[in-house]
Amino acid sequence: MRHLLLLLLLLLPPRVWAQEEVVGPRLEAGHAQGRVEPALVPTAPPELVAGAVDTPRFHILYTARSQEASRQLASGIESIRDAFVSVLGRDWPGTTEVRVGMGREEFEALALPGGEPPGWAVALAYPSHRIILLNAQTLAGPEGQVTLRHELAHVALGQLAPRWPRWFQEGLAQHLTGENLSMTHYAALFRAVAQEKVFRFEHLAEEWPDLPTDVEIAYAQSAAFVAWLSSHYGPEGMGRLVDEVATGQPFEQAFGKAFHTSLWVEEQAWREGLAARYGWLPLTTSTSLLWLLIIVLGAAAYLRLRTIKEQRLLEMDEREAAEEAAMREALEAELAQQRAALVPPDLASPANAPETLEIPEWYEPASPPGAERDEDEETPRPAKPTVH
Repeated sequence: MRHLLLLLLLLLPPRVWAQEEVVGPRLEAGHAQGRVEPALVPTAPPELVAGAVDTPRFHILYTARSQEASRQLASGIESIRDAFVSVLGRDWPGTTEVRVGMGREEFEALALPGGEPPGWAVALAYPSHRIILLNAQTLAGPEGQVTLRHELAHVALGQLAPRWPRWFQEGLAQHLTGENLSMTHYAALFRAVAQEKVFRFEHLAEEWPDLPTDVEIAYAQSAAFVAWLSSHYGPEGMGRLVDEVATGQPFEQAFGKAFHTSLWVEEQAWREGLAARYGWLPLTTSTSLLWLLIIVLGAAAYLRLRTIKEQRLLEMDEREAAEEAAMREALEAELAQQRAALVPPDLASPANAPETLEIPEWYEPASPPGAERDEDEETPRPAKPTVH
């Protein structure tokens, strides 16, 4: 089924993959639209806050309108954090605060002073503050859980180490949320492999592409590579990487110490398997492709039969119209013959036909035999004989 959806996606125009935003660039850990986080100063909860619900590692603030959504969030947020630990091999310290508002107005009112969310954002993370800002309306939507996980991933990375290359933080966030398994990512990597347009990760450490299609590829390949590293080295290896990066050393140096190899070598090994995982080969060896071909052929056969049927109906209409026209001509010819037979032979010729036929004034046409007389006529009738 994944391959069926992939081929359909390849026929559609590519779009910029975005999960936590409506329009515009996606959020970065520690930044909102390129602006640095507010300073770490104590701030009182906004006046809009109506209450709080606590779990072992979360403090969830809610407004009067978002109370029910916050309680539902509290029932499952600890299991999400446990899933992060199973991948990273480490848990970030302290209690994370989650602020939940209902609607755009409350969402913006709960922001930290000096850290207002951009107009396109539907969620926001302040990693150094261990604070996440959520809109309850977005949280209740189909992508709400993905948005929550993505923001938690930014807080986790921001708390575990001071600095990460952009491809790693975006790739890890998507891997932790399961976004790397989406058909959009698969289609983007399929195009990248087919066009030989896979970026070098050293070029994605700080900068990000500008073209929408390139942005989609950058996100997809980052998520795929992080997933590949996680599957090869497990939570132990990822935990060592977190510990090394936390010391403040450059990422590539920490990468080498954690995995006992270089980023370049691992990237080459990952690239070598791209064609087998995202090229035409998985499609041609998949039974899904066979079913897709059957569906396409069936649709083509149906369209062909419908065209033939319409053509036959058109031919039948044309044949019926021709037959009706022929019958009409034959009938008119027969009527013409009958009219000609009623005309006397000497008058049939135009030369012998009189110009006008004069009728005397005294002439009265005789009544046909059996015609009834008018009751008002004054003509006397003969007397009836009397029988004695």
